[in-house]
Amino acid sequence: MSGHVVIAGASGVVGSAAIAEFLASGWKVTAVSRRTPELAGSDAFEHISLDLLDRASSGEAFSRLVNVTHLVFAALSEKPGLVEGWSDPRQMEINLEMFQNCLDPLLPGKTLGHVTIMQGTKAYGLHLHPMEIPARESSPRDPHPNFYWLQEDYLKDKSAEHGFRYTVFRPPMIVGSAYGAAMNLIPVIGAFAAISREIGIPFGFPGGAPFVWEALDSRVLARAFVWAATSPKAAREIFNITNGDVFDWRSLWPALAKMFGVTPAPDSPLELKTFLPSQAAAWDRIVEKHSLKRIPLRDLLGESHHCADFVFAYGATVAPTPAFMSTVKIRQAGFHEVMDTEETFRFWAEDFISRNIIPGTEGVHSGDTA
Repeated sequence: MSGHVVIAGASGVVGSAAIAEFLASGWKVTAVSRRTPELAGSDAFEHISLDLLDRASSGEAFSRLVNVTHLVFAALSEKPGLVEGWSDPRQMEINLEMFQNCLDPLLPGKTLGHVTIMQGTKAYGLHLHPMEIPARESSPRDPHPNFYWLQEDYLKDKSAEHGFRYTVFRPPMIVGSAYGAAMNLIPVIGAFAAISREIGIPFGFPGGAPFVWEALDSRVLARAFVWAATSPKAAREIFNITNGDVFDWRSLWPALAKMFGVTPAPDSPLELKTFLPSQAAAWDRIVEKHSLKRIPLRDLLGESHHCADFVFAYGATVAPTPAFMSTVKIRQAGFHEVMDTEETFRFWAEDFISRNIIPGTEGVHSGDTA
């Protein structure tokens, strides 16, 4: 079965993967984002450039669409600096308004059958307190303000009113193809590696105390979207979803160094949210030296360098409490895709290198300092 899916937040880490997977599965795709998604075969889908906070423009754009059967809402608004905004009431309202402005105009036609939205580990209070291990979807809602709850409650109300199905996904850190995103570590690590080589500092792990982590490949998440779109067992359900393995940054760091053509070094604690923006001139030299796409460093990073400090536990002298989520529920429901996390990083590192955004091993010259 296939249909007509609208993917909101189409130029982001999640949205771009969703476009590719739905197209590969034979769906008609309408992509919605302010920026045009950077995907091969862009003529295979319709793109609508839209600010989802503009209710009038959103209503006009969505009302023109015909026979929309599914909505994947992957749009996200974050405050500069990222972490502070997670507890900002106005930021929560902004994310609710974006969802409302997308969903509401699609309802009068009565063809909408399923809606997918995103949450994450903040649903379990990861940013505020230690999580239950493992975090389960059946646990009571963590009692803290969050735009997740605003969107989820609105979704449930509209589902009851209009009869469409929905699925809520809760991933950990997602790795994918987008740059300038709020939370994608590939451009951060790649830029850090290239700058380290350019200015002659060691490429050591910049974070804090060791801990074990989980991740998710955006391709796996996109396949889960396609599965949920038609699976009766995904209807009106919340699912944790991860790659299926665990990792720690120090064990992964040598592989990351190899991917980006630098030599791994001992731990070198460094606050990336302050260090990387200070290296814009070094990045410009790297772009010229390796004939990369002319993407300014700020546009490459987005807010992801703030995310990097958080997930690297920069400044932590005691290991953070692990943030493990049970994925038993989604496996029992019938979705079994998994991915080796090192392979996830390798695939997306090679993707950024092949797109001429980050220099790779071929960019290492004999005079470069590792």
